[in-house]
Amino acid sequence: MQAVMMVAGKSTRTYPLTLTRPKPLLPVANRPLIYHSLDQMAGVFDEVILIVGYRQEMIRALLGDEYRGIHLIYQEQKQQLGTGHAILQAKPHIRGRFVACNGDDLFAREDFLKLLEHPYAALVKPVADPSLYGVAVVDEQYRLIQMVEKPKTFLGNLANIGCYIFEPDIFADLEKVELSERGEIEIIGAIMATVQRSTFSIVPITGFWLPTGFAWDLLKHQEFIMAGMSSSRIEGRIEAGAVLNGAVQVGAGTVIRSGSYIEGPVAIGRNCDIGPNCYVRRFTAIGDNCRIGHAVEIKNSIIMPGGQIAHLSYVGDSVVGENCNLGAGTITANVRHDGRVVTSQVKGKKVESGRQKLGAILADGVHTGIHTSLYPGAKLWPKMTTLPGETVRGDLLPEGSGWD
Repeated sequence: MQAVMMVAGKSTRTYPLTLTRPKPLLPVANRPLIYHSLDQMAGVFDEVILIVGYRQEMIRALLGDEYRGIHLIYQEQKQQLGTGHAILQAKPHIRGRFVACNGDDLFAREDFLKLLEHPYAALVKPVADPSLYGVAVVDEQYRLIQMVEKPKTFLGNLANIGCYIFEPDIFADLEKVELSERGEIEIIGAIMATVQRSTFSIVPITGFWLPTGFAWDLLKHQEFIMAGMSSSRIEGRIEAGAVLNGAVQVGAGTVIRSGSYIEGPVAIGRNCDIGPNCYVRRFTAIGDNCRIGHAVEIKNSIIMPGGQIAHLSYVGDSVVGENCNLGAGTITANVRHDGRVVTSQVKGKKVESGRQKLGAILADGVHTGIHTSLYPGAKLWPKMTTLPGETVRGDLLPEGSGWD
């Protein structure tokens, strides 16, 4: 069975993390998102066609031609012209019925298997605010009647979550779809053409769906995945006086120094130096080759490889990119004084994160001066620096860069 995974997008909504890597390579629990996706596909699909584009060389270098028994094929999408256009790129490789899905969202194996019971179908999830999604209107047997993108009036609460099964004749429908107002080939147009000649089933998910729309969604994904950690794996050295409580993974060559308290679930990579007297709290992942200094506290955060967090710092509900250096006493504030949901700037607009606890998002190579304070929701672009004692209230990016 074949699957098509769409991983070509530039993903500007997850800036600044995706300025230096494609979204599928963002880490969750010390593993790239695309590994988690393919893990759910292993044993269900024998071949996956990856529709690549932005920084595709990084995806190719990571995955090669095979992952856990899945043969991988790469097909470039040279222009970003919508979901329908992305699926159309797979046409030369398709031999029969196939599944197509967004490659930066996580879907459950059980729902892939449910799709395979149909010739044409889409996964949906009931949502509280359907106006944010494509909505499926169905009959009593959950056969599709209509699919509408972001309806202005209530048509139902079944959100299209971007995972489908098609017969190869979908390509003929895609080739006939007129470009949308955005200049894209929309998949909905081809789906509605299919409805005119065949039953198109709508399948509510029973497993999970973890969409990655914004950088802070990585924290939600990590909480979900690490909640399933049930045992510890210690390959490094734990000094006398260090305490590991709960499920904790420690990679080879890592040292946990005396006085440190690790409260699992926590994942720590290889060749790290932790402590002394650190407090690493639940749902934290620390990548390879990190140095976490004396009396540092880290909570519910992602620390990518090569991070240096100096003594007396606090990192809470944050994402820290590769090779960042946080000066002594750097503090990420993660709660608003008024208790409201934390907001952050995305493409020039203030966006609610949906989280009452959200710290900072730091891109690769950020350096902070000692005693830097970062406001909730602040984002720092690659290689940005702060002065000693500086307070960062919003996004920090190079002047005239054109990034937002």
